[in-house]
Amino acid sequence: MVLKELNKGPYEVDVVEVSHRNAIVTTIVNSPVFDAYISNIGKNSNNYEVGYIPAGYAHRPDLISNVYYGSVKNWWLLMLVNDITDPFESFKLHERIIVPKSI
Repeated sequence: MVLKELNKGPYEVDVVEVSHRNAIVTTIVNSPVFDAYISNIGKNSNNYEVGYIPAGYAHRPDLISNVYYGSVKNWWLLMLVNDITDPFESFKLHERIIVPKSI
């Protein structure tokens, strides 16, 4: 695997270009800024807050991201820190979630 640093583009954190099986993918995973941010989330309770899914936002990490960050771009972070792989199975009405304060 070869990592190459790129411009941020639409992402909020650094991105890298990963070559795997003859395919090139742009990702934030394994970028230095992303890795440092994720590793520090659990170390300090000031880095995140507890949120609850309100009516109208169930199964919609994009809308929840917009509420907390003012942008739908960070839906992936909510899924990552809450260990969610399928938003239709989680983000249920009144469910408790962890919301990182900023990236």
